[in-house]
Amino acid sequence: MKRVVIKLGTGQLSSENGQIREEKLSQICAGINLLRKQGLEVLVVSSGAVGLGMGKLGYTSRPNNLSQLRACASIGQSELMYAWKQASIKYDFLTAQILLTREDFNEHARSQKVRETLDSLLQSKVVPVVNENDSISDDELKFGDNDVLSALLGSLCQAELLIILTTAKGLMTSATSHVLIPFVSEITPEIERMAEGTHSTTAVGGMTTKIEAAKVATKSGCAVFIGSGNIAGRLPSIIDGQAEGTFFPPMGLELSQRKKWLAFFPSPRGSIEVDSGACRAILYNGASLLASGVVRASGSFARSDVVSIVDPSAKIIGRGISRFSRNEIESIIGCDNETVLQKQPWSNRPEVVHRDLLAPLMPKTKGDEN
Repeated sequence: MKRVVIKLGTGQLSSENGQIREEKLSQICAGINLLRKQGLEVLVVSSGAVGLGMGKLGYTSRPNNLSQLRACASIGQSELMYAWKQASIKYDFLTAQILLTREDFNEHARSQKVRETLDSLLQSKVVPVVNENDSISDDELKFGDNDVLSALLGSLCQAELLIILTTAKGLMTSATSHVLIPFVSEITPEIERMAEGTHSTTAVGGMTTKIEAAKVATKSGCAVFIGSGNIAGRLPSIIDGQAEGTFFPPMGLELSQRKKWLAFFPSPRGSIEVDSGACRAILYNGASLLASGVVRASGSFARSDVVSIVDPSAKIIGRGISRFSRNEIESIIGCDNETVLQKQPWSNRPEVVHRDLLAPLMPKTKGDEN
């Protein structure tokens, strides 16, 4: 293991009245220092800016007004980074602020610049502290929490493990039984139903967004651990498999770095439904998507937009870049390659989505192709 992403929720860093929890932050930095001594590169995704800003402005609950939320984030972000600076100095490492929005992941070139900056910081033995840029982005405030951002970051930076520290011990069977689920081999609808939202006055998301993050991270080859922030000072115990929490192993998807980007970073503009034969060809033969296998198209997408590929039951089996717009696809549904080229004379190739620009989202399992 070389690289670890640690995600910290608002409840780990600030109290209900919007004050920084200095002792907890010191414990977290002590744990990070232990991981660094083991030769690991550590990236931190740190929530807390909005909560700290709320404390400074006297709010007792999270504002619903977006401009007020942006104001809280603007004030709280400087408080948050000052707290990180003061805590990390005790353990002789530097921190660097990185503020991101969803747009930074939607474009391949832009996400690569993020990757290059983070690589440079890690090579210089600096710990990047990443947060959503809540002070300028309405969409980002609706994004939910930093959970999915941490999963995207883990995928982008090729981290082997994402550690999500929260107020819960991990994923529980229900809100009443409080039985911890230590290992989740597959995120099924039943697992998703076990997740619940948060009741905190300063935070958003809860276990629901953490399960969404686990789905993204594990599909990109990154394991996930969800556990209590009370073990923050003993982070190596997570690496050693000795900590209490819920572990999600990475799934066996064989994706290139570009296909990882296609699969998880951009927001799809539409979807293309394919028949069962096309599903098998894409998932088990690595084939391109041809018009002969298309059933219908939906959404509003143009040429070169990212689309979801769905099977007859509406399950997403892949993401890719469409060579045709939705209107153009509707005119060639079910056609053979020669007819496609006749109906779309501008195109010199018949594929709707070429296999080099198509990322399957389901792992290969022996016997599934039958």
